[in-house]
Amino acid sequence: MPVAAPPNRVDLLGEPERVRLALSPIRRRLLERLRQPASATRLAAELGLSRQRVNYHLRALEQAGLLELVEERPRRGFTERILGARADTFVVDPAVMGTAAPIEAQDRYAAEHLIGAASAVVRDVARMQSTAQREDTRLLTFTIETEVCFAAPADVERFCDRLADLLGQTATEHGTAAGGRPYRLVLGGHPAPNPPATEDATDDRA
Repeated sequence: MPVAAPPNRVDLLGEPERVRLALSPIRRRLLERLRQPASATRLAAELGLSRQRVNYHLRALEQAGLLELVEERPRRGFTERILGARADTFVVDPAVMGTAAPIEAQDRYAAEHLIGAASAVVRDVARMQSTAQREDTRLLTFTIETEVCFAAPADVERFCDRLADLLGQTATEHGTAAGGRPYRLVLGGHPAPNPPATEDATDDRA
């Protein structure tokens, strides 16, 4: 019987100082590497750095609560500390970079409104996922994604109005259980980003 993969641990970085500590290139590299626990000695050998320099960064990350002590091993007269990242994924709370100006809720076509709603989803889901993992429970979520193509801007408005009507009908039919847990549903759309340029792409410049 196959063994289920362990859930991806998530930690929301909501304090500017924790974000600052995690963003330097060497510390990002250490956090990624320490998804698998290791000692400062081993990390220094892998990264080609002095153990003193690695220890300096490890201490800062540990004090910020980004690393945790996994094990201590006796080694030739000293104790070797094995550290690991507290999460597999660190998510930066968008609010750390400042709060966007309020947008009228009815302005469903404002990009700022979509950004605000998406930021709230990132923050709220990351927080709840962190709490669920600490309590060893599952956070039940769902994601629906698709891609549509519109011939003209007016088609976007007609599609959005039709989708809003269908969503309202579906919510009335299935989402009114008395005493049930409320769910926040956010639907948004944006132009699909252009695919990244490849080295084989033809250069049309003269």
